[in-house]
Amino acid sequence: MSENSETRPDRYVRPPSAESLGEAPGRGRLEGRRILIVGGGQRVFDAATDPIGNGRAMSILCAREGAKVAVADLNRTSAEHTVKRITDEVGEAFAIAADVTSETDVVRMVDEAHRAMGGLDGMVLNIGTFGKVGLDAVSPEEWNGIYDVNVRGPMLCCRAGLPKFDNGGAIVFISSIAALKAGSQMAVYDSSKAALGGLMRNIAHLGSRRGIRANLVYPGLVDTPNGREAGAGRASRGKGHVPFGRQATAWEIAYAVLFFLSDESVYVTAQTLAVDSGLSGM
Repeated sequence: MSENSETRPDRYVRPPSAESLGEAPGRGRLEGRRILIVGGGQRVFDAATDPIGNGRAMSILCAREGAKVAVADLNRTSAEHTVKRITDEVGEAFAIAADVTSETDVVRMVDEAHRAMGGLDGMVLNIGTFGKVGLDAVSPEEWNGIYDVNVRGPMLCCRAGLPKFDNGGAIVFISSIAALKAGSQMAVYDSSKAALGGLMRNIAHLGSRRGIRANLVYPGLVDTPNGREAGAGRASRGKGHVPFGRQATAWEIAYAVLFFLSDESVYVTAQTLAVDSGLSGM
């Protein structure tokens, strides 16, 4: 019987690349594009040691690849910090404060992004909030509140955004491998993230006649402030068998999103991609 790779001292750990570390130069893959990143700020878990979060990495990478970027977040200050990172690199970006549970806010957010950038041809829905473990600890009101953020919010963004989109645009939903496996033990989070698959396929169908593509990314275990917060009460998070021997970086998630936004995936729609080193499939 083969020895478990976790017990072998010579276990190979997939080293990060320049892309993994956010150090690779832009290649013009989004030149001239106008991208709205919903959830482009990030939470603070430990300000002294926090790594970059998914939304901030996505925003910076899109700008680095030549896009104008509207960075939307519930926390305006956090969105502005993302914008500063972009403008420090001589990119073009601006911040919008918006609550995705408010239809009025969402409509204003989309209108503001469309007006400021002179159009809209890309949107990333990096939206999500956690819940408690199990069923009994989550009240019906809490359940509905989490679904309002995780499912209703992306729906409102699509409903407001699609009429403003230029033909041939792209929408990317950010789910989680918690939608594929019951590993988080948070039924409300897992099920709400699973619902995004059905929403994404319907948006792909609605957009297809105008060449607007919709796809979905399932991040695995990612070392972000959100990930560290989620794991604060679960010492085992990220310490079990991860096929590549480490958690992902936010930049590795951002590059998957970049693929779906770029013309490299021009014939791809209604599809999903797990960025998890194979954790969900092995």
